[in-house]
Amino acid sequence: MDNTKTVSVLNDLLNITNDRIEGFSKVEDKLWDHYPALRSDYDQMVSQSLTMKNELSDLITERGGTPDNSGSAAGAIHRAWIDVKNTFAGDNADATLGNVVYGENAAINAYQSALDSGDLCPESSRVVLDQLHHLKSSHDKFQNLEDLKN
Repeated sequence: MDNTKTVSVLNDLLNITNDRIEGFSKVEDKLWDHYPALRSDYDQMVSQSLTMKNELSDLITERGGTPDNSGSAAGAIHRAWIDVKNTFAGDNADATLGNVVYGENAAINAYQSALDSGDLCPESSRVVLDQLHHLKSSHDKFQNLEDLKN
């Protein structure tokens, strides 16, 4: 297996995880008045994201690569768009919840694509699959709330 491809795919996932962490920082305190029950799930998602970041960084280093601790360009554009929307519409808990679901969908798709690429070694595939399960679980919690408000 070519470690270069594995490291590249893992770094892409690391960028997405960094986007997720950055996105969560923008959610801080925007949902709690309307959805106080989400606080513990949110805290767990932040903690899990940091664990995922460390796991990906370790895999990259073990394969001779250097972790890219930046975020993706798409993530930066998405966060900027959210800032623009919030400037004109105000901080809206329902819109914020929708943005969390959107971001989780994007992460799930990227993780599935990484698994489908065939570029991951078996150990990396196991870690990425485990992280994908965590992403889907988080997504489902927020998606259920999103469905209830409609």
